[in-house]
Amino acid sequence: MKQFKTLLFAAVLFIGATSFSVAQSKIAHINTTQLVEAMPEMKAAKAEIEKLTKTYEADIKTMATELQNKVKQYQAEVDTKTEEENAARGQEVQTMEQSIRQYQGQAQQDLQKKEADLLKPIFEKAKAAIDKVSKAQGFQYVLDSTQGGGVLVADGKDLLADVKKELGF
Repeated sequence: MKQFKTLLFAAVLFIGATSFSVAQSKIAHINTTQLVEAMPEMKAAKAEIEKLTKTYEADIKTMATELQNKVKQYQAEVDTKTEEENAARGQEVQTMEQSIRQYQGQAQQDLQKKEADLLKPIFEKAKAAIDKVSKAQGFQYVLDSTQGGGVLVADGKDLLADVKKELGF
C-alpha cells in the first residue's frame, strides 16, 4: 500500500510538472502566404515571371501562326503537287507541330525553374524574419495559420505585423 501511495504521489508530481511546463510554452501564429504576398520582392518576382510568360506565349503564338499559314498554303496546292511532295509537306507539318509542343514543354520547365529560383530567397528571408521576431518575443512555437495549414484555432499572438515591421514594410 505504501508503494502505491508513493507511485501515485510521483504520478501526480509528474503530471503537475508536465502541465506546468506546457502552460509555460508560448505559441504564436502567422499567415506565411499573406506575409510573402505582401513582400516587395514578391511583387518584383511576379512581374518578372509574368514578363517571361508573355514572351513565351508570343513565341508560341508566332510559331502556331506560321504553322497555320503553311498548312493553308499546302492545302491550297495539294492538287498541283505530286504524291511525294505532298507526303514530304505532311511530314514537314508534323515536324513543325512536334517542334511547337517541345518548345511549349521547355518553356513550361523554364518558367517553373525561374519561379523556383526567384521565390526561394523570398521564402528564406521571410523565415529568417519570423525566426528573429519569434526569438526576440520569446515564442517557442510559431504555427502557420494559412488556410489549410493545419491550425484550427489561432487565438495566440499574430506575428504578421511584427515580421512586416522587421522586414521594413
